[in-house]
This record gives sequence, structure tokens and C-alpha cells, in this order.
Amino acid sequence: MTTILFNKPFNVLSQFTDRGNEGSDRQTLSDYIDLPGVYAAGRLDRDSEGLLVLTDDGKLQAKLANPKHKLAKTYWVQVEGIPDEVALQALRDGVDLKDGRTRPAKVRRIDEPAGLWQRNPPIRVRPSVPDCWIELKITEGKNRQVRRMTAAVGHPTLRLIRYCVGAYTLDGIGHGKWRHA
Repeated sequence: MTTILFNKPFNVLSQFTDRGNEGSDRQTLSDYIDLPGVYAAGRLDRDSEGLLVLTDDGKLQAKLANPKHKLAKTYWVQVEGIPDEVALQALRDGVDLKDGRTRPAKVRRIDEPAGLWQRNPPIRVRPSVPDCWIELKITEGKNRQVRRMTAAVGHPTLRLIRYCVGAYTLDGIGHGKWRHA
């Protein structure tokens, strides 16, 4: 059984080929990982960064990707504005989205994560609008859920980094690098 942890950069697809976009120059996992037989356990959108678990173990893949297992995923989220306690509590209680109410989340404001790599391209900065970081832990995976949740409480996501999936973390994995789990 092979399981690897990859620190996916911004603008990289969470698949090994860019299906349906022949001639496209978008980066894929194959630009970073040359290991046959492993596949992403779940998704991480192209405009999101951070931990992606890849494995050749179908049972592990199902456990990590299927929302019925309620496996916790932790995200570091740079948001526009400074969320007050009301906004944070709304995230904790669950947010109404078009496809239903989210499960309650664990959330707290944090300092910018230590050792954070530069994003290319950088986020847009508006000097008149402050931003801050929050840590958000969810146990489901609706499409673009974290971005929709923060927008729903009035604090759009500027940068999204998945730090943890279950017991797996980004700790010790350089930007654009991978290691065996």
C-alpha cells in the first residue's frame, strides 16, 4: 500500500491529466508526482492550496473522501475583514447554503501560519479593507464549501489552505513537495 501527502500549490489541478483541455498549459499532479498507481483521495480545488492525500488503497481513499465518515478536515483561511464573534458563531452553528445547511464547524481566529509560503500570484490586497486568518475544521465536503461558508457570514475567502485531513497534516512538507505518509 502506498500513501503520500502532497502540498499542492495554487493553480494546480487535483488530477494527473487536464481532461477535455487538450493543449492546455494548466499544471496537474503529474507536474509534481511521478509515482504510478496513486490517486487523490478527495479533491482540492485548483484555486486552493495545501494537503492532498494520494493513495493506491481503495478503502483508505473511500474513508478519506466519503462524507459519511465525517472525517475532520482543517483549513487555514485568509478572509476579507475581521470576523466578529457573531460571524464565528454562525460558522460554528452551521450555515445555510443553496444545497442545504452545513454541519457545525470548529472555528477560531489565528495568526498567519508560521512558515507560510508565498502564493503565486499573490492575493489581491485592498489597503482600505483589513484581512485576517481563521482556522476552520469541517466534517463534510460540499463543493467549494469553505469559500461559500465564509462568504455567507460576510467574509469572503482570499486564500484557502488545507492543513489537515484526519490524522494527516502538512507538517514538514515543503510547498509543491510530497512525502510518504
